[in-house]
Amino acid sequence: MSEIWGVVGALVGAVALTLGGLFTARATKAAAAATAEAQQAAARITAEPEQRRQDLEAFRAIRAEQSVEIDEMRAEARSLRSLVRAFALYVGQLTAQMRQQGMEPPAPPARVEEYNRTGV
Repeated sequence: MSEIWGVVGALVGAVALTLGGLFTARATKAAAAATAEAQQAAARITAEPEQRRQDLEAFRAIRAEQSVEIDEMRAEARSLRSLVRAFALYVGQLTAQMRQQGMEPPAPPARVEEYNRTGV
């Protein structure tokens, strides 16, 4: 009978060892997953200031580029306003010469009339 108890004990021990191994493996897997998640979170936190610095540099570069474009557009707008004013003065002088010679110039387009009235 003691032989049976020895076999039963060995079987119970083997089952207990197998179950213990499974629980240990499961706990180890969970611990490894938690550790990996914690390491990823730490990496994100560590990388965030660097990402912000890179974003700031990119925004500064974009702003500098846009500032140059805006300055160019302002210069172009000033140039075009100057051209329109010079052209309006020139056309006004030509119109005056035509009237001095007894010729009536054609009526200007509505947009020119508006510009002459408002300056815009």
